[in-house]
Amino acid sequence: MDSQTRPSTSPQHQNNLSIPKQFVWPDEHLARAHEELNEPAIDLGSYFGADPKAARNAIRLVRAACLSHGFFQVLNHGVDVELIRAAQDCAVAFFKLPGDEKMKGEKKRGGMWGYSNAHAERFPSRLPWKETLTFGFHERCGDAPLTVEFFKSSFGQSYEHVGLVFQKYCEAMKKLSIVIIEILGKSLGIDPSYYKGYFEEGCSSIMRCNFYPSCQDPALTLGTGPHCDPNSITILHQDQVGGLQVFVDNKWKFVRPRNGAFVVNIGDTFQVLSNGIYKSCVHRAVVNKEHDRLSLAFFLCPTEDKSIRAPSDLISKEQPRMYPEFTWSDLLHFTQHHYRADDATLQNFCNWFLSSNNSP
Repeated sequence: MDSQTRPSTSPQHQNNLSIPKQFVWPDEHLARAHEELNEPAIDLGSYFGADPKAARNAIRLVRAACLSHGFFQVLNHGVDVELIRAAQDCAVAFFKLPGDEKMKGEKKRGGMWGYSNAHAERFPSRLPWKETLTFGFHERCGDAPLTVEFFKSSFGQSYEHVGLVFQKYCEAMKKLSIVIIEILGKSLGIDPSYYKGYFEEGCSSIMRCNFYPSCQDPALTLGTGPHCDPNSITILHQDQVGGLQVFVDNKWKFVRPRNGAFVVNIGDTFQVLSNGIYKSCVHRAVVNKEHDRLSLAFFLCPTEDKSIRAPSDLISKEQPRMYPEFTWSDLLHFTQHHYRADDATLQNFCNWFLSSNNSP
């Protein structure tokens, strides 16, 4: 939201609001967070080290976090600091561009990829106070990288370098994701190859850059509304401004940024893959009156046409199968065309899916 796209700050708005009414959220979503989330920081260096006890401890910490709220952070993850910085710099430079330049890659209604100013192409109210740039990542051999092609086709040949930076960043995120999937499998007592099979070469993932401009009245709006991520796991890099919050124990708690760390959270499809043992936690992003905020989110998604189902080892008389079998393509279609992702996406999707499949 630069000077050409930022909402008007005229004091003449209805009800004397300092921001346009389409950005105002209901009071029940705006309760403040006063506590920090007690999520663990997992040292991946120790997980891969020679000490089996340290590796077991990392797995134990992940399990405890996922049973409680589905959030943890990872340190010593092996992702090049310079690559992270380059991706941040590219995102900051993009969001500083004039509005008409960013709109060359405008996300169209019904489309998945492109630039969006507050998701206004999809929703008329409860708009988030943010701008996003969303694109796909696919590990394919022989062809030009999907990420590079997106930037060149959307913004011109001069953006090839930006595409290459994000291609490398997504490759690093995919590699880290597989490590996390391995740990999640072990923490559930499941052969990690079962879960890795959903994310083998050929599956696509989603990358999103989020820019949250400073807001003159942050008590009225949100940068991202309360929701669960529909994908499998999300790896988030947030700057030091902070703003990520999690709803747990019936209250909002903030996730403190840690230098050099990534935040990891469970998504709806991994909740299904764990048969509901691990939780896809409700979270949101708040905005700041003095500071802009940037985050980079990598959404690991399953292979689109593979049935999502928990392994038989997690099914029992005491814990029967909790969800119908569906594909990522089914859930993605639901969230893109029928439903605005919120804190009940999975349950509402299952109801819709069962109803659709049982209809004559």
